[in-house]
Amino acid sequence: MTRGLKFQFNEGLLSKIRHSTGEIDQIDLIDDQGWTSTVHKISAEHGLFILKSSFKEKYREWLKTEAGLLEKLKNQNEIPVPGYINYIEENVQNHLLMTYEKGVTLTKALRDAGSHDEKRQLMKSFGELLKRLHETQSAHFNWNINWLEGELQRAERYLEAGECDGDRALLEKLKANPLPETTQTVIHGDCTTDNVMVADGKVSLFIDVAGMTVGDPRYDVALALRKVMADSELTEAFYEGYGRFRLNSKEFNYFENGLYEFF
Repeated sequence: MTRGLKFQFNEGLLSKIRHSTGEIDQIDLIDDQGWTSTVHKISAEHGLFILKSSFKEKYREWLKTEAGLLEKLKNQNEIPVPGYINYIEENVQNHLLMTYEKGVTLTKALRDAGSHDEKRQLMKSFGELLKRLHETQSAHFNWNINWLEGELQRAERYLEAGECDGDRALLEKLKANPLPETTQTVIHGDCTTDNVMVADGKVSLFIDVAGMTVGDPRYDVALALRKVMADSELTEAFYEGYGRFRLNSKEFNYFENGLYEFF
C-alpha cells in the first residue's frame, strides 16, 4: 500500500529495498523532510525504514556522500545519526535506505510548541547537542584538511554551473575577506533546524549529514541560529546550551549571508 508518493517505485527498486526490509506493507511520503530530496517512510516485515531519494545531479552527489558517511558511522555511538542500511543507484535517481528514527524536525517542533518556554528548552537542547558534536574527537574523519578552502572551491563550481543563489561579487568578497582562523572541529555542515530531530522534548539526532566533516564550527552555529536570530530569548537559550563561544555579527554574516548562499 502506498500513499502520497512523489515517484513511481519500479519493481527493480522495490526488490532491492525488500532485500533489506523484508516484505513491504506500506510506503508513505514524509512532507516535512527532504528539501533536496524526497523522503518516504517504509513499514515492512523487518520494521520501519526511511528511504531518501534524489534526482538532480548535484543532490545525487550529496546523497552518495551522505550514504558513504553513514556507512562509516554505522557501528559507532559517538554521533547520533540514522543507521545506514543500503545505497541504491539507478539511471536517473539515487536512494539511501536508513533506519527510521522517531521524532520530528526541530523546525516543526518549534512551530508546534505550546509556549515560548518550550521553544527555549528546545533551542537549549539544540545547543547542547551541537556542543557534543563539536567536542567529538572522531577517527572517522580526515582532520588534515582546510575546510574553508574546499568550500570556496565547491562554491566556485556551483556558481559556474548556475546551481546556487550567490553571485560572483559575493564569492570574490568571501575570498578576499576570510575570517580569522579558528580551531576546526567535527561539524554537521548544514546544521539548520530542518536537519536535527526532536524526540521526547529533546534535540537528539542529526539528519541530512552529507556535509558532516572537519571544519569551522562557526558555520554550524550560524546556520543553527539563522531562523531564530531575531528572537533574543531563543538565541540566548541556544548559547546557554552550547557554551563554547558566541558569534559576532561579522562571523554570522560571513556564513549565513555569505557562504551559505552557494549551498
